Amino acid sequence: MYAIVNIAGQQFKIEQGQEIFVHRLEGEEGANVEFDEVLLVEDKGKVNVGTPNVDGAKVNGKIIAHMRADKVKVFKKKRRKGYQKETGHRQDLSKILIEKITL
Repeated sequence: MYAIVNIAGQQFKIEQGQEIFVHRLEGEEGANVEFDEVLLVEDKGKVNVGTPNVDGAKVNGKIIAHMRADKVKVFKKKRRKGYQKETGHRQDLSKILIEKITL
């Protein structure tokens, strides 16, 4: 059984017991979260596609940890002008354990 879920503006294909990294969510570590924007559910070969969401489908998860991703360096340069600029960015992430997919 798997589902496609919209979490924090991004779509993820998830299965029960899977750990995923999403944009930082509100809540403490160890808190339970519920996602009800389920776009598609597959169960034993039967596919349920929502318009836009599947009615009554929910995904329950648990926030395992809050962390930050690796730094992404951004380098800008204009040739022959002597202009160079380097900056970086680290995205705040939440690690989530998918506990249950219900229809």
